[in-house]
Amino acid sequence: MAYAEISFSNPITGEIKEAPVGFSWTTAFFGIFPSLFRGDYKWFIIMTILALMTFGLSHFVFMFIYNKLYIKKLIGDGFKADESLSTNFEKAVNSIGMNLPIVNP
Repeated sequence: MAYAEISFSNPITGEIKEAPVGFSWTTAFFGIFPSLFRGDYKWFIIMTILALMTFGLSHFVFMFIYNKLYIKKLIGDGFKADESLSTNFEKAVNSIGMNLPIVNP
C-alpha cells in the first residue's frame, strides 16, 4: 500500500492532527517516543510498562497496531476525519477496517 494518512479535525476546537495508517515506522525506529510526542500519554505509559515487563519484546507488537490505537484515541477525543485534507483517503479508510466519523463538507 502506498503511504497514506488521515487528517483529523476537531469541530469544537478547530485543532487538526495527522494520523498515519498501517505499519508504524516511527514506532519501529523510535519505540515508545512517538506516543509521547503525539500527546498519547495513556499508550506511552502502557507501552513503557509492557516494554519493561517483556524486556522490549512488546515493541514488535506495537509496530503493527499503534497507528490504529492512535486513530481510536483521536476519535474518542472528538476528532473527525477530514477527507479534504487527507492523502489517499479512500485507501486509508479501507485499510483500517473501521468506520470513521467524517467532518461535514
